[in-house]
Amino acid sequence: MDLLSHYSNNINPGDYRSNTAENAEVKQITAFFTGLKKGMNSFGINISLIINSILLLIVYLLGVGLTSIVAKLIGKHFLETKISKNEKTYWTDLNLKKKNIEEYYRQF
Repeated sequence: MDLLSHYSNNINPGDYRSNTAENAEVKQITAFFTGLKKGMNSFGINISLIINSILLLIVYLLGVGLTSIVAKLIGKHFLETKISKNEKTYWTDLNLKKKNIEEYYRQF
C-alpha cells in the first residue's frame, strides 16, 4: 500500500468545516479579538487627546508664561499700548540706513 494513497483515502475535505461547535468557538474568539481591537483603538484615541492636551498646556505655560514673567521683571513691553494725546502718530522710525555694498555680501 502506498503512503500517499493511505492519507488521501482517509481525508474527507469537508471534515474540517463540518464541526459547528468548533466554528462557533472560532467565531467567538474572532469576535472577541475584533472587539478588543476596537476598544484598544478607542482607548488610544482618548488617552492621546488627554496626553496631548496636558503637554500643550505645559508647553504653553512654560513658553508664554515664563516669557511674560521675565518680561514683566525686566520691564520689557512688546507692544506700545500707552496712549498719548500729544502724539500725532504712533508710527516709529526704523532708522534704516543705506549700507555699503560690501556689507551685503557676507551677511552670515
